[in-house]
Amino acid sequence: MSVERPIYFSFFMFDANTRLYDARLRASYIEHMKVLVDYGYAGFELHTGRSPEVEIAYPTYADEIEAYAAFRRDLDSCGLGHVQLATNVGATPALDPSSDDPSVRRAAGAFLRSRVDIGAALRAEILMGPVVIPYAGFVHSAPNADPLWSDALQDQLSQRYQNAAPVLDELGEHARRRGVKIAIEPITHWETPGPNTLAQLIQFLRTVRCNQVGAIIDSAHETLDGAGPDVFPTQVAELIASQRLHYVQASPPDRGDLQSSWLPWGPIFQPLLAAYQGPVAIEIFNAVPAFADGLRLSRRKYWVPGIDAPSSAPSAYDVAKGSLCKLRAEFAKLE
Repeated sequence: MSVERPIYFSFFMFDANTRLYDARLRASYIEHMKVLVDYGYAGFELHTGRSPEVEIAYPTYADEIEAYAAFRRDLDSCGLGHVQLATNVGATPALDPSSDDPSVRRAAGAFLRSRVDIGAALRAEILMGPVVIPYAGFVHSAPNADPLWSDALQDQLSQRYQNAAPVLDELGEHARRRGVKIAIEPITHWETPGPNTLAQLIQFLRTVRCNQVGAIIDSAHETLDGAGPDVFPTQVAELIASQRLHYVQASPPDRGDLQSSWLPWGPIFQPLLAAYQGPVAIEIFNAVPAFADGLRLSRRKYWVPGIDAPSSAPSAYDVAKGSLCKLRAEFAKLE
């Protein structure tokens, strides 16, 4: 693998949200980064959702943005100034750019612009995640609230995508001014209603004028819901031609240890590495309570040094180190 290609690591290994208001956790984030930088990681993904605890700690978006700016200063002052960052966030039912309610769309736009500003405060160049339709925001019909699937779901989502396009277009222009790219993530069908596939996302992106808004390709979701190896290179080529392939993640379908997984390295990464020069992130979800229900994680938790007592499972650090070695070995075969 080319040593110039930066490899990031997702902090979903350690937590669901970035809780800067907790001094102990904030210090642990820095310690994790120091260890993982020594392994060879160039950057990290931080989730910047606004949980009720965050709202109490930072009542306004400005307060929250300053907290992230202070964290960046902390990293700079402790020898991690070279560390690159990306941010991860999703829409929520109350902050939904696809909502039929104009006031909800306006609130969603303000929220997402504040996430871009957080990224800029962190010197992050990528904001990624399911920002079009709320994660797990499955669509229901009225009046009996039965869930919609198949044709009925896609018909409903068509209007939702139309609602979201102007919000994302405006967000993209704000992101361009702030030096941040928006990478929308297609999420597999059992986690969220849409977009589930790269084809669906590409169709949506054709309705958004600003190409600062683009795509992230996650190997886990592409393996589960992608159109297959015959179509995938053409999709990658379209995203490259439109300058909309903004980010790539290496993640196994079970979202666990990258060393031992059914991941089709060649069919997915061969066309990506030939055309995409940006960072690749390793995304592993640890079996922390916040993920246990939505992702149905039944495996033991990868214990976190400095936080958990050692267990029979591998440590989070061991998994991070081994996964990086695996990725480099597989990339070396392809590049």
